[in-house]
Amino acid sequence: MDTLQYLLSGFATALIWYNLLFAFAGVLIGTMVGVLPGIGPISGVALLIPVTTSLTSGLPPEAAATSSIILLAGVYYGAMYGGSTTSILLNTPGESSSVVTALDGYPMAKQGRAGAALSIAAIGSFIAGLISLIGLVLLAEPLSNVALKMGPAEEFSLMVLGLCALSGLAGKSITKALLMTVFGLALATIGIDAVSGVARFSFDIPELYQGIEFLTVAVGMFALGEVFKTILEKDADAGEIAKINSILPTKQDLKDSALPIVRGSLVGFFKGIVPGSGATLASFLSYLLEKKISKHPEKFGKGAIEGVAGPESANNAASGGAMIPLLTLGIPGTGTTAVLMGALIMYNVQPGPLLFEDHPGIAWGLIASMFIGNVMLLLLNMPLVKVFAKIIETPAKYLIPIIVTISIFGVYAVQMSVFHLLLLLACGVAGYFLSKHDYPIAPLVLGLVLGPMIENNMRRALTISSGDFSIFFMKPVSLIFLIIAVLWLAIPFVMKLRGKKVIVNEEA
Repeated sequence: MDTLQYLLSGFATALIWYNLLFAFAGVLIGTMVGVLPGIGPISGVALLIPVTTSLTSGLPPEAAATSSIILLAGVYYGAMYGGSTTSILLNTPGESSSVVTALDGYPMAKQGRAGAALSIAAIGSFIAGLISLIGLVLLAEPLSNVALKMGPAEEFSLMVLGLCALSGLAGKSITKALLMTVFGLALATIGIDAVSGVARFSFDIPELYQGIEFLTVAVGMFALGEVFKTILEKDADAGEIAKINSILPTKQDLKDSALPIVRGSLVGFFKGIVPGSGATLASFLSYLLEKKISKHPEKFGKGAIEGVAGPESANNAASGGAMIPLLTLGIPGTGTTAVLMGALIMYNVQPGPLLFEDHPGIAWGLIASMFIGNVMLLLLNMPLVKVFAKIIETPAKYLIPIIVTISIFGVYAVQMSVFHLLLLLACGVAGYFLSKHDYPIAPLVLGLVLGPMIENNMRRALTISSGDFSIFFMKPVSLIFLIIAVLWLAIPFVMKLRGKKVIVNEEA
């Protein structure tokens, strides 16, 4: 009964006129972010954080945090849908989790069934979003209550598990992913030490006494890094856009898609809950499942509607599932939720077990807004399928200056410092070279966000144990988390030694 009351109060918050506007703006921008190849949800969310701080500047702190996170979350799950548009029409995935959609979506488009494919993607996304949100409502409160019983040793081990999970599933090389995680943790140590008051790695630069702001790093590496890639590699795709005739699927299409949508939603939701194994892996598993159980597996890759319905449902359900560890445990399971976590911390809101107790308005307002946002996405995307297709045609010469302008003004508006603009530029250059050599950026951002909390919990635990490190192994829950973390990294390594092929990916 308490959960229902909290949810109703969340709807009261989400239905305030300006929060409705923020939710609508979020899903609209998110869809466009997903449609534009290369930008992706991480870059979209990072770019908009400084914009939300300006838009909500006149609101009380709690209301400003709620409205900002409603908009940013809208961008996240809106981008999950938008990525399917380019996959289907242009055979160019808007972001990584839509790669699988292209396998059958593009052949459908070439057969003149692009409208049906896009509509099924929208319907599947809507149903998957609802299923994952129901799961979020049912699991959020119990999980946060369990998490409240954890001490600093358990919190430390859980965060180490979160880092290992994302590092183990990010990039083509686990070694490179771990290097980036360590680099992120190292960057997190820069600044004045909160306990001793000693300046660490600041090199007597006053701007570094506050530490490195995650926003500057995230916008630089993701958004400007992509700009440098487009300029230097001129990787604009000149593919031919498929024509859209009817936007409505047939009764047979709906019948063939019904079960794949449900199965994809469940696969995506449970994969999303596990840190580090979000949307891309979920859509891949859903596609394999549908092909395995199909009576006509030969249809897959030639325009099977099930090959669109399952993966599209899975990647949207995964984005809802990924919110569970973020909100209840304070563990971001994907790069985008790491950026969302950083945004919450900017508003002095700590995600984790105390979120539902200290800031119920923010937590339940966000959950309720995601229900509303999913309805908006369906109403938005069904009639505007043809309009969004036009966004693909935006020339890079117009798009690049817009991204650069938003990046520079956004970071300067928050930091008011030329030093941070130079740091932004340096991060952009670094982001380009790192991604060019297959060094995943998401673990670096996660290390930067989680670093201070890992250090804080480790110090608290060692204070309790008078400096005895065995506290992390003596506490049963902490020991379990550490064992899982070690296995998470060791199993793919052992499999590789035995000659097995290990599938890894950079998760959004």
